[in-house]
Amino acid sequence: MVFARQIFGHVQRRAFSASSRSNSKVAVLGATGGIGQPLSLLMKLNPRVTNLALYDVRGGPGVAADISHINTNSTVKGYDPTPSGLREAVTGADIILIPAGVPRKPGMTRDDLFNTNASIVRDLAKACAEAAPDANLLIISNPVNSTVPICAEVYKSKGVYNPKRLFGITTLDVVRASRFVSQIKGSDPANENITVIGGHSGVTIVPLISQSGHSDITGTKLDELVKRIQFGGDEVVQAKDGAGSATLSMAMAGARFAESLLRASQGETGVIEPTFVDSPLYKSKGVEFFSSKVELGPDGVKQIHEVGNLSSHEQELLDTCLNDLKKNVEKGIEWAHQNP
Repeated sequence: MVFARQIFGHVQRRAFSASSRSNSKVAVLGATGGIGQPLSLLMKLNPRVTNLALYDVRGGPGVAADISHINTNSTVKGYDPTPSGLREAVTGADIILIPAGVPRKPGMTRDDLFNTNASIVRDLAKACAEAAPDANLLIISNPVNSTVPICAEVYKSKGVYNPKRLFGITTLDVVRASRFVSQIKGSDPANENITVIGGHSGVTIVPLISQSGHSDITGTKLDELVKRIQFGGDEVVQAKDGAGSATLSMAMAGARFAESLLRASQGETGVIEPTFVDSPLYKSKGVEFFSSKVELGPDGVKQIHEVGNLSSHEQELLDTCLNDLKKNVEKGIEWAHQNP
């Protein structure tokens, strides 16, 4: 038990900066699922969170009761799976995380999840737009390339769309990239800051290894690294053999992004994370949403950074990405219009 406390103390000090400067309510929608439970646990361990609201179609109050016993200062409440329960869960939230939906099974692409998860995300987004239109909305539910545009269309239909408050969580691609590079280099992954741009599935994921200071990773080694970053999720889907997809690593990545947003909202400057947002970078090519480095601030998106210098190999990857990403985004927008 002492060891566990030391570990969690270390986690809190390193990943979640020390003190909470203001009250922050965080809501997790889909809190009892494979991502939702560890994500809720990590939010309970974050000292910047003072009020944690957990909602799901079943089991929300139970998970909340369990997590509420953890000896950190935040209060936790689980909400019933009713329209009023959902409304109460998100009302007053600073951050709403949505990991709700079905996981991938072997042989499925993220796009195969589309029809089921699109409906789930749309319905949750409607409730958020009505009860908490000014909250930061963080989308984890796949396929992110399409579910984020769906949320944007829902908010537009309610007249409350603010592109600075809508985020697709691509942090897991960055986390994977830093870990996989560290395994090649024998380095500490905490010191590997790999920029990943584009989208959040397969070939839309573009790691910028040339900007990482590892110009010696070339040829076959580079090709294998890029493919592993792009399709790292498949490793987990296959290893779990039908029992789900990446949940624990995704929860950690979601918690990291939420922590960055909380730091920025509480006044810290220079907080930068890659994230999938309504972006001007490639609108001229018909791509409305794109992930690149984004400086976060009290109002959400503060500044969207250019992608910077690319190698010829990365430019090829980006061209392929943009072709697929445009279709993914359009699919989400069209679906939202056809299924209001």
